[in-house]
Amino acid sequence: MTWGEDRVYFYDDAGRLARLPLPWTDVVPDDPTMVVGAGRAHFRYDDLCRLADLLAGLDAPSSGGNADREC
Repeated sequence: MTWGEDRVYFYDDAGRLARLPLPWTDVVPDDPTMVVGAGRAHFRYDDLCRLADLLAGLDAPSSGGNADREC
């Protein structure tokens, strides 16, 4: 792992060690959502779940207790 992401290391045509971020390669297997959706799915299931959690957090009452206080 380099700088927080996995990398693929390889030797280039000049024989120097080079690296690329893993998502830029075909080494990582295809995302199942993309395979099953065959280009029709605009969002991944995991991303939609995270978005739902974030939106639910916006609806939650503030725990700071300052919302009802007048200045």
